[in-house]
Amino acid sequence: MRESGSSDSGVASSPAVPGAEDPPTGRAAPAMPLIVVPLAGVLAVSMLLAIGLGAAAVPPGETLRYLWAAVTGGSITAEEVTAYQIIWQVRTPRVLLAVLVGAGLSVVGVAIQAMVRNALADPFVLGVSSGASAGAVLVSASGALTALGIYAVSAGAFLGALLVSALVYLASRGTGGLSPLRLVLTGVAMAFGFQAVMSLIVYFVPDGESTSTVLFWSMGGFGAATWGALPVVAVVTVVTVVVLRRSGRSLDVLALGDETSVSLGVDTVRLRKGLFVLTSLATGAMVAVSGAIGFVGLVMPHLVRLWVGAAHVRVLTIAPLVGAIFMVWADLVARTLVAPRELPLGVITALVGVPVFVVLLRRRGYLFGGR
Repeated sequence: MRESGSSDSGVASSPAVPGAEDPPTGRAAPAMPLIVVPLAGVLAVSMLLAIGLGAAAVPPGETLRYLWAAVTGGSITAEEVTAYQIIWQVRTPRVLLAVLVGAGLSVVGVAIQAMVRNALADPFVLGVSSGASAGAVLVSASGALTALGIYAVSAGAFLGALLVSALVYLASRGTGGLSPLRLVLTGVAMAFGFQAVMSLIVYFVPDGESTSTVLFWSMGGFGAATWGALPVVAVVTVVTVVVLRRSGRSLDVLALGDETSVSLGVDTVRLRKGLFVLTSLATGAMVAVSGAIGFVGLVMPHLVRLWVGAAHVRVLTIAPLVGAIFMVWADLVARTLVAPRELPLGVITALVGVPVFVVLLRRRGYLFGGR
């Protein structure tokens, strides 16, 4: 048995784990193309419907025509300009951002649950969302980073996420590397600390804009989506999905415990550091454009494991598609349920995620660390 090469991110590949491909029930694992192709079709249809639906509904055929005109430089009539602008300038970037964030949060949730060996872990367990929220509120209240224009608040959120990630890393690091338990406990403590900082900012600057900023960054949403915000998030999400999927065998071994991982030739210290850096940067980038959207990174990994088994290569292939589909529909409900008002996206994901999580816990207790 030999150890395969490692990637530049510090996330190493590892030897195969016997039985890792088998689903939890012992039944035959479904063929990946039979899952990926239908899910990709469902995602494409969901995106088309979400782009067309809203306060001003546009039929799917017209939506496709407007999208084709935008991509190819085709022409539209003067009467269609308003509908075209709604489709291309407002809804399309919003739906694409929902796809990227849903996919990104899902795969990051898979990686973090393996990294800290905790079934309750999600992308925000390390306090990144609280740091991002505090940074966004600070920029909004103080008027800092004005040179960045409309991207000032997002930049503040990303800087806040990086700050809390650095603090968690420094506080969790020991002689034996990053301890999973210490990571979780430090992340929770930092989350409470930065929430207190955010509350202090709102207390001393009690204006409506700061309050609304706190609500947005605490509950999340895609109302501020623009074409300019998509490239960075797209690159981060794609890189994260590719690197984590290539590290699927390593995650299989890491989930078995550090002693077992070392005996199988996996450098757990280096692997966990690489995972920490990658997931922190990815989470910070997503929170910077969408706020903290809960339950996606917590529930989606468990749903996918229940469907395709616990092997991380399979989970990390299906989870982005499932997460993207869920996020597209959650965002559509958030902006149409009580139109013209828009519900915070975190409300929708929580209303769906909580009962699903409870049902999974009762039906498949072993997926959560034993009966």
